[in-house]
Formats: sequence, C-alpha cells, structure tokens
Amino acid sequence: MIQVQFPDGSIKEYPDQATAMDAAPSIGSRLAAAVVAAEVDGQVGDAMRPLTELSSSRPISLRLLTDKDPLSLGVMRHSCAHIMARAVMQLFPGVSLAFGPTTGNGFYYDFDLEHKLNEEDFPRIEAEMQRIVKEAEPFERFNLPRDKAVELCRDLKQTLKVEHISTGLSDHGDLSFYRQGEFVDLCRGPHVPNAGKIKAFKVLSVAGTYWKGDARNRQLQRLYGTAWFSKQDLDQYLEQLEEAKRRDHRVLGKKLRLFSIDSDVGSGLCLWLPKGAAVRSILEDFIKRELLARGYQPVYSPHIGRVDLYETSGHFPYYRDSQFAPIYHHDAGQIVDFILRRLEITPDAPPAEADDEEQSLLQAAKVMGFDAAQFGYRPDAPPGERVQVLRDWQRTQERYLLRPMNCPHHVQMYKSEPRSYRDLPVRLAEFGTVYRHEQTGELNGLLRVRGLTQDDAHLFCTPEQVEDEFRATLDLTRFVLESVGLKDYRVQLSLRDPDSDKYVGSAENWQRAEASLRRVLGESGLQFEERQGEAAFYGPKADFMVRDCIGRHWQLGTVQLDYNLPERFQLEYIGADNRPHRPVMIHRAPFGSLERFVGVLIEHFAGAFPLWLAPEQVRVLPLSEKTNEYAEQVRQRLAEAGFRVTADFHSAKVQAKIRDAQLELIPYMMVIGPREAEAGAVALRDRLDGDLGAMPLETAIARLRDEVDKRTIRQVATSKIAAVDDGGEAHEY
Repeated sequence: MIQVQFPDGSIKEYPDQATAMDAAPSIGSRLAAAVVAAEVDGQVGDAMRPLTELSSSRPISLRLLTDKDPLSLGVMRHSCAHIMARAVMQLFPGVSLAFGPTTGNGFYYDFDLEHKLNEEDFPRIEAEMQRIVKEAEPFERFNLPRDKAVELCRDLKQTLKVEHISTGLSDHGDLSFYRQGEFVDLCRGPHVPNAGKIKAFKVLSVAGTYWKGDARNRQLQRLYGTAWFSKQDLDQYLEQLEEAKRRDHRVLGKKLRLFSIDSDVGSGLCLWLPKGAAVRSILEDFIKRELLARGYQPVYSPHIGRVDLYETSGHFPYYRDSQFAPIYHHDAGQIVDFILRRLEITPDAPPAEADDEEQSLLQAAKVMGFDAAQFGYRPDAPPGERVQVLRDWQRTQERYLLRPMNCPHHVQMYKSEPRSYRDLPVRLAEFGTVYRHEQTGELNGLLRVRGLTQDDAHLFCTPEQVEDEFRATLDLTRFVLESVGLKDYRVQLSLRDPDSDKYVGSAENWQRAEASLRRVLGESGLQFEERQGEAAFYGPKADFMVRDCIGRHWQLGTVQLDYNLPERFQLEYIGADNRPHRPVMIHRAPFGSLERFVGVLIEHFAGAFPLWLAPEQVRVLPLSEKTNEYAEQVRQRLAEAGFRVTADFHSAKVQAKIRDAQLELIPYMMVIGPREAEAGAVALRDRLDGDLGAMPLETAIARLRDEVDKRTIRQVATSKIAAVDDGGEAHEY
C-alpha cells in the first residue's frame, strides 16, 4: 500500500499501482468524473498513470486537476495536438510527424507531407477531429527500450522520429509513447484520460517551418490550433484574436506612418519614419532623464568589434547560429572558417584524411593567399589537430563581428582606467544597437528584428553593493513599465539548469548570484516564479513578462546578475585593504529593446498613444481662411510651449478635418472660429470625450501640460484571456 497526501493535509492509503483516477472516488464521485490530470509532488502528470511512477516520495503529494484548473489547459491542448495530428494522417497519405507542443494559448504540430495545407482544409480537419473526440478513446502510455523505439518508428514510417531518436535523444535509454486508437506518437506526455475531455477547439492557421528550426533541414508545414474547456471560452478567445488583428502593429505602423521595413534595405531592419522616430525619441529622453537622476553615465560604443572580444566574453561562438557571419580582413578567412565549422562537428574523431570537399576548399584558400601546409596542416592528421592548425592561423588574423551584445564594450570601458572601491558602483548606460541573424520565418515586424536597440546599462559594483543595486534596477524597471501603462506583468526568476553544461562560471558563483536575486525579489513584494534552465549563459536574471492585449507574455525589461564576465575579463578594483578585488556586474534593460517595446505599445494602445507619447499631440483646425492667421498664432504658441503640433489649413469643411484627425488618432484638436479668434480662445476637442467647449488658449495649454507632466494614461487595452505558460516544449522529447 502507498500513502497519498491531499492538499487539505489528509492522508489516505491505496494499492501500490493506484493512479490519481483510482484515488479520486474516495474524495467524491463528481470530482472523479471531472479529473483531467494530476499534480504529483508539484509536477503535472497523467491521471491514469501509477502514482509510484510519478513520485518516489512517501507520502505522495497529490492534487487532482479538473477543467477549472489553469494547469489542465496545457495537458488538454497537448492531447488536442495529438488529435489534430491523427486527423491529418487520416485525411492525407504519407504524413511524417515532427513535433507538436503547446503554446501560450494553443498548440501546433509540424508535418512533412506532399499536400500543401491551406485554410480550405481546416473544416475537414476539424470535422475529423470532432469524430475522434466523440469516440472518446483513451490515451494509453507505454515505454520502449531505445532500439525497440527506433524499430517501432521505422515500422510506422515515421522517418523524422527515427532521426530524432538516433541523434537528438542519444542519451535516452527508454522512451515513452502514447497510443490513441491506431495513432501512436513518441511523447513525454502528460495527456488527458480520453479524447472526450476536449470540449472546444479550432484550427487557426498554417505556416512554413524547418525541421528542428534549421534552414539547412527539410521544410515542414506547421499547423496551429487552440482548444478550451468550453465553447464560451473558445468564442471569447477567437474574438480577442480578431481584436488583435485590428491592433496588429504592422498594420497600424503602416497606416499611422510610424515605421517601415523595406526588402531593399533588408528583412528585419526597421526604418523609423518621422512619427515613429518621435515616439522612440520621447521614450529615450524619458529614460535618459531618469538615468541621469539615478547616477548613470551615458556612453557610446561602435557597432562592430573584434571576434576575440566576443570569444573572451563567450558570446562567440555560443550564440553563433543567431549572429551574422564574422568579417575577415584576409580573403581566405571565410573559407577557413567554413572548414573549421565542418571539422569541429567531430574534433575527437579517429585519424581520417581530409575528404575531397575539404581539400577543394583548402585549394581555394590557397588561391586567395592562405597555404595551410606552410602552417603545419597535414590532410592525414586527426580532425582535432587540423582544427588546431587552422584555429592558430585564424587567431592571427583580423576578424570582426557585428556586435551581438553591448556588454563586452562596456567591460572594456570599465577596464580603461584604474578603479577604486570609492569609484563603485560605476553605471554605464547606452542606447546600443545590436544585430542578430534571426531566421526569416521568425521575423515579426518590430517584435522580432535583426537590428535592435537596447536601453542597455552595465553596473560594476562591489559584492556588498549587489543587493542594493539590484533592488534599484528592479525599481527602475517597474517605474518605466508603469509609466506607459504596462501594469499587467509578472517577474520570472530565470535560473540555470544544474544538469546542463551550457553555463560558464563556478557553481559557487551561480549559487551566490541566485541566492541574492531570490532574496531581493522576496523582499520587494513582487510576485515571481522560478524557472530553471532560462538563465543567461553567464548569470541568473529577473525577466519582466508583460501581458499584452491578447494575453501573450513578452519579455520586455530584464535585470541580470553576473559574477562570470568580470572573471573572464579579469576586472579589478582596489579595495579598502589596498588589494585588488573582483567587481560584480549587473546587466539591465528596462525596455528590453526599443523595437519590441514600441511594437507592444502600438498594440497595447491600438495606435492611440497617450498624450505624452503621441507623435502629434494637437492639431489646430481653422474653420475657414478668415481664421488661418489666428490658427497659425495658436500653432506657434503651442510649439513654444513644447507641444508637437500641426495645423490643417486645407479648404475642407471642419467636420472633414475632425474626421481626419480622429482617424489619425490625434489626442486633441483645437477648432478655431471667428469667436475664438476674437476672444483669444480655442474650442478644445478630445479624441475620446469629444467637444470640451471653448476656453482661453492658456487654459487649454495648462490642461494639456498637466496631462503630459503626469504622464496620464486614459485608455489601456486589457485582456480577458490569460495565456497559459506551461512549458509546452517539455511535452516533447
């Protein structure tokens, strides 16, 4: 018998192979009928799986999850992804399955099939899914040894799964599968007990992707869907998607002439048009004033740097796949680099002569002025030795990189002069543009770009100053977000995965950094959740996840604690004991990137920026030519008062001018007629509240000035749907 402890503290005994479903009737028959999944020792699992497979603790902590629990949504949606994949396989021959994880508000599945899926296929797929759901067949889990798993996938003609088991899952001895009817899929789970638990779903869209996200691999089709526990919730979500389309920053950015992305300039490279540049400039000026008041020092650094700098920091080659290719002074540099990348895949391979392709590449390099033989290269040497020869030559060459991060430049600024403990903390701030070679299919207006400007700063402090500085950066980030009306956010404490080797630095430094962040967050009163495996490679971080108008979470502000880069760059300061000590670094960016921040703001406000952020705050509208002279005087007075103002002197009727200003989302209009001209007044019109009546010009200016100074937010988008952050990729191997 096993002991099971429930949330109320009660403990009951059950047979050794009991499942959560077996335990449920002892609580209540209605609860038993409603169970969707189980939370065992804090981890979500199958309700039909023996509890002893899910936990070795005694007693086992169990919470039964129903459709009222947000955690159940992720489980149900992953099961719906399987049902969608099963439906596609029923309808189209020769389907090869890739991956099918959940997302914040839905799921997707990647397929390799000849038929090009399109929206006309969606009703057929949904009808087949509905038939499967109606059958209410159970999801049955079974495990196989690795060799048997490969054999099964080969028998099922699932070549992508065979490849993934052979390469991506080489360290797994046993693998789990789920069967539902004739459909079998490699999957970690968990799943709902049966398909009948799925109540409402919709196939949403289809897009292209690549196997494992690598453009060098075969192209796949990604089918997106969503699922909910009620038709009402589904309808509400679909309504919000329609609202999101109306708020799409790409559409509004073009309509309101805020920004442009031109293929002749390059995909993912933003051209800030005058109105968009005004918004960006306002945000920059806003935070610059705040930073100066908080003791930051503005700096500037180049957009390019030597590769050696980023090798020292670890950014290269760690992030190489998302960086632009290095720039080489030597003509043969790119060829040698390509050879190295080929060889470094198997640096410890047994001796093997260079293949024909490698020999051809070296011959091309020789034509360009690099004779590898002169530097000790032997084609019959082991790959590791050939790599060393080429790497030694490469390090003697000038190599540059479009900077992927600003921190190495700021580190060198810190190192540019001797530092005393009396100088610390040193706070260096820069609006630094960095470059990432994002995949074309991942680019998304301003939200995912290849050139992005971060409101970046790096703080260098003593260990004793860490917690105060971290606390101050958290306060700054909260202040910035709330100043623009982004008050719906949570903090994610991103920690390292202790079982991963992708992080640099000692375990002691990591433990110290994580403990400091956890302590300050706990004292701050901010609600936060810890997430293992999400830390930067050099240190833990606090990420501000802001919820937008359709419930998506965007990481905007971030604060990162770093004991490792100071070690890698051998940073020092002279302490009170007159001996050298190692400083600690804090990386912080309240906006994240200006591109993403402005993109989120456009959607958050549906393009209707609050007065203090609006690129055009006031438009002066004369009734006729007779009042043009006074209208120009009003425009000039507003400009002198610091407002962004224009005047519409067209001969159109004032109603048409008002309509144009409303469509362009101008916050205020000042209508000028003969009476206003005679009285030195204006008829103030609010985009939201309409006609506010006539008033002296200076009274109107004071009213608007008060709204700007207070950074008043009068209209904010809200979401009725909460995205479920359930770590969807964890469902997949």
